[in-house]
Amino acid sequence: MRLLFFGMWTALLLAANVARAADAPAKPNIVFIIADDLGINDLGCYGRKDHKTPHLDNLAAEGMRFTCSYCAQPICSPSRAAILTGKTPARLHLTTYLPGRADVPSQKLLQPKINMQLPLEGITLAEMLKDAGHSTACIGKWHLGGKGPNQYGFDFVHAGNSDTKPSDTEGGKGEYGLTRRALQFIDQNKEKPFFLYLAHSTPHIPFAAKPKLIEKYRDAFNPVYAAMMESLDDTVGMIVAKLDELRLTERTIVVFTSDNGGLHVLESADSPATYNTPFRAGQGFLYEGGLRVPLIVRWPGQVPAGRTVDTPVINTDWTPTFLEFCGLKARSPLDGMSFAPLLKGGDLPPRSLFWHFPHYSEQGNRPGGAIREGDWKLIEHYEDGKLELFNLAQDIGEEHDLAAQEPKHVGELKAKLAEWRKAVGAQENKPNPNFDPVWHKRLYEDVDVSQLKPAATAAEIRAKLRDWRAGMYAVLRPKKSPQP
Repeated sequence: MRLLFFGMWTALLLAANVARAADAPAKPNIVFIIADDLGINDLGCYGRKDHKTPHLDNLAAEGMRFTCSYCAQPICSPSRAAILTGKTPARLHLTTYLPGRADVPSQKLLQPKINMQLPLEGITLAEMLKDAGHSTACIGKWHLGGKGPNQYGFDFVHAGNSDTKPSDTEGGKGEYGLTRRALQFIDQNKEKPFFLYLAHSTPHIPFAAKPKLIEKYRDAFNPVYAAMMESLDDTVGMIVAKLDELRLTERTIVVFTSDNGGLHVLESADSPATYNTPFRAGQGFLYEGGLRVPLIVRWPGQVPAGRTVDTPVINTDWTPTFLEFCGLKARSPLDGMSFAPLLKGGDLPPRSLFWHFPHYSEQGNRPGGAIREGDWKLIEHYEDGKLELFNLAQDIGEEHDLAAQEPKHVGELKAKLAEWRKAVGAQENKPNPNFDPVWHKRLYEDVDVSQLKPAATAAEIRAKLRDWRAGMYAVLRPKKSPQP
C-alpha cells in the first residue's frame, strides 16, 4: 500500500512539473528589422498621408508603437553598435559612421580618431543569445567594420546587394533578396529559438524603386522615396506572414525601427528623402528630427496590442531588454536599461539620456553633445561652447532657446553631461590648425540647415540647397585649396 501511495505521489509530482514546464514561456524568437535612415514620420501609422504602409500599420495595431524612441547616435554605425552591445557609442569610441567625414578647412575642430570596427573585446547580443541556444543570423547591412558579423556571434551571414535593378521580383535596394534569405533562415530554424537581425539598406541614398510604384506616388513629397516605403512595407508583411504560417507568432518578438532620423537635406541627386516636421532637422543632428526613430514592437500575449507609448527609450536599451525576455544576464555592465516592464504594460523609472557626437558629417551638423531629462533638453555645441535649452513639452520643434531664461537648468544639465562624458571616457575634439573661417561661414553660418523648413516637394528644397551641397563636397577634394 505504501509503495502504491508513493508511486501515485511521484506520478502526480511529475505531472505537476510537466505542467509547470509547459506553462513557462520558452526563450522567444527575436526578429529585429532595422531600416536605414527612415524618419519618424515616414509610416502611415505615424501620420504620413503620402506613404502607404499597411503591413507596418497593422503590426503597430497588433503591438506597441513608440512616439519617443531615440537612436543612440543620429548616424548609422554607432547607432547599430549600441543596439548590438547595449553600450553607448561614446564608451565604444565608435561615434560616427565608418570611416567618417575627413578633417577639412571648413571645420573648426579636428575630430577624434574612432575605432574603425566594433571592438572585439566586448561581447555582443548575438554572442550571448548564441551561447544560450539561439540560432543567429545577420542579413543585410553590417557597417561595423572588422571581418564581418561572423566575428560577433552570428552563425549565418548574408550581406545581399544594396544596389539592385528594380523588377517584378526585386526593389531598388535589394529588399526582396534579403527578405527571401530571412524567410529561409526562419524556415530552417523553426524548431529552436532564433535571433534574426534583418538590416535593410532602405531607404538610404541613392534611391531606386519599381517604376510602377514611382508613378503611383508621383504626387508624394519624394515619389521614389514613397515607392521605396511600399516595397519595404511589403517585405515586412512577408516576414509576418511566414511567422503566422509556421505558427511562430506567439513565440516571436518582432521589432521594426530605424538606425537614425530621416535625411532632410540635399545629399544626393534624388534627395532630400523626407521631412521630420514638427521635429527639427534630421539625420546627423542632435535635434529631435535626427534622434527620434519609429519603433513598433509586437509579441502577442506579452506586449499589449494597440497601445501608443510616449515614454522615452533609446536603442542602447535593446540588449538588456532582450536578455531579460530570454532570462539571461549581461556578462558586463551595460549603459542601456531594460524596458521589458514597459513593453509588458508597466512603467519605467525616470532617467537621463545622453549623446556625444564630436563629429561633422555630410548632413551639415557640427560637433556637440546633448542630455534629455524629463521635458528638458540641453544641447552643447563644442565649437564655441554655446548652450541651447528646450522644453520639449512646450516646444517639440526646438524653436525657442530658453538658456538665457533658465540658467539653473542650464548649469545642472551641463554639469551632468560633462560628468557623464568623463564616466564613459568620451573622446574630445582639438582645434583644427588648418581652419578657414571663410569656408566655415559659408557652409555653417550663412546656411543653417538645422532650421530648414519643408517645401511641398523634395525638388523645391533641392533647388535651394545646390550651392550649399556643392560647397560641402568641394572642401573634401584632396590636395587642393578650395576657394569659397
